[in-house]
Amino acid sequence: MIDHKDRVLSSKEQRTVFKRLLSYAAHYKGQLMVAFLLLFIATGAQLLGPIIVKIFIDDYLTPRYFPTDVLFLLGAGYLVLHLTAVIIDYYQLFLFQKVALSIVQRLRIDVFSSVQRLGLSFFDQTPAGGLVSRITNDTESIKELYVTVLATFVQNIIFLIGIFAAMFYLNVTLAIYCLVLLPLIFALMQVYRKYSSRFYADMSEKLSLLNGRINESIQGMAIIQMFRQERRMRKEFSAINDEHFLAGMKSMKLDGLLLRPAVDVLSILALMLILSYFGIMSMDTAVEIGVVYAFVNYLDRFFEPVNQMMMRLSMFQQAIVSAGRVFKLMDHRELAPDREGNEHPAIIGEGNVEFRNVSFSYDGKTNVLKNISFTVKKGETVALVGHTGSGKTSIINVLMRFYPLQDGEILIDGKPLTSFENNELRAKVGLVLQDPFLYTGTIASNIRLYDQAISDDRIKRAASFVRADGFIERLSHGYETKVTERGATFSSGQRQLLSFARTMVREPAILILDEATASVDTETEEAIQEALERMKQGRTTIAIAHRLSTIKDADQILVLHQGEIVERGTHDELIAKKGLYQKMYVLQKGDEQGEALLS
Repeated sequence: MIDHKDRVLSSKEQRTVFKRLLSYAAHYKGQLMVAFLLLFIATGAQLLGPIIVKIFIDDYLTPRYFPTDVLFLLGAGYLVLHLTAVIIDYYQLFLFQKVALSIVQRLRIDVFSSVQRLGLSFFDQTPAGGLVSRITNDTESIKELYVTVLATFVQNIIFLIGIFAAMFYLNVTLAIYCLVLLPLIFALMQVYRKYSSRFYADMSEKLSLLNGRINESIQGMAIIQMFRQERRMRKEFSAINDEHFLAGMKSMKLDGLLLRPAVDVLSILALMLILSYFGIMSMDTAVEIGVVYAFVNYLDRFFEPVNQMMMRLSMFQQAIVSAGRVFKLMDHRELAPDREGNEHPAIIGEGNVEFRNVSFSYDGKTNVLKNISFTVKKGETVALVGHTGSGKTSIINVLMRFYPLQDGEILIDGKPLTSFENNELRAKVGLVLQDPFLYTGTIASNIRLYDQAISDDRIKRAASFVRADGFIERLSHGYETKVTERGATFSSGQRQLLSFARTMVREPAILILDEATASVDTETEEAIQEALERMKQGRTTIAIAHRLSTIKDADQILVLHQGEIVERGTHDELIAKKGLYQKMYVLQKGDEQGEALLS
């Protein structure tokens, strides 16, 4: 389980996260080399400007010597350098940001792919809103790191190196004095990183909780409105929102104290140092005004990139926190079960299924299945019945290999379940759930599920087979009718019919029906019972049913209670036993015939 309560990363862990982020740049070496080359050229052009002004002041303005041709060349050179810096700076910034967007695009695909490989046990325990927050909000913060922060840091660091080189060219002694600024600025950055990481981790945590609460509220809006829980939900949402606001305020206070104000104090001290130095020097020897101008100009240019980096340090810290959360999700190893061993993968043929002494636990402590054994062959139907929590759905979950099996063995065609690849298992085992899930798109795309190998004719045949073609063809756009999120514009029966068609279009060898008719009205149920019988023909069928009347013709009925099979047999055999099945049947039937059976 991924917890929203993420601990603050240590300095070492932050460096590891940063190195991992930079490793994504390795795929774009060529473009980055060109961008760096352009950056060096643009930086050089910007740094030469003050030197040209210094030459003009000391060599021509001070001695009042104004040769037209030389001054024209100096002016033209200054203008060309400025225009060159602007043009090249645009292209290098464009390249950096293009690479940055490509990196974030790759990162989002990686994290989404990692989530898809996780097992259902992970999703059982992790709020959907928190996952959405990591895939969207956290990767968006990382995007700002690449697009805004790193480009600014790289550009300004190179610019600062160039400034110090120019300072050493003008006056070595004063340049050495100015080097004292570097450890002060570095110390300021370290203090900021130490405290800001705590605030941004808190903000990210609260944002995940907000997304989780929003997702939960939207999914359960009907219940909220029915039970008039709007005020309570607003109050709870407001409480989390207030916590997010307070975390943001702490971060803003830190930014206001340690970013530009602190750097401005350092810049004033540095200016005082330079003016004092030249003032003292002027008492003993002449000071060139051009040198003073150039130093003050470089000093101003020195602190502007420092300010830019400090202002973006908050984005950097937020991105590191977000990246830590994203990488934690990507590194989570609660993967979906897959084929084991190096032997040639098995192929499902007949579809015979056998459970041998299967026991299973979701939490590793309490078994929800205990020594389950049964066999169902091609063309046969086994029905699973029992009260809620008896283990019916768990049998389906381990057969579909949604969860790893702890004890016992499941065989398909006499071969262990672990010998089949997931692709083979998903292609040959059809599953119809009680609550059908439809995706945004069209009716055709929901039946096809974007498998282009499935033709339109196969879609229509599948829909006709399950009796879904009647209502589809009455729609104005037929199979191209738009489907909204979760198929909200269709009735529960229509959604179930579409899920039937989606399963049958793949012609599975094994058919699993998990309360497949529970969401279907009586009239629709009667219409699809014939289709269900045809679906079962020539297939291994395992059906979970609450309506016992729908499985009276099953070849074998397994009655489960607290994870164990307590009765098995045909409908008539189980009625004759007068056990748990008979009581369930009588309670459902609730008529004179049922009372007679009970007596």
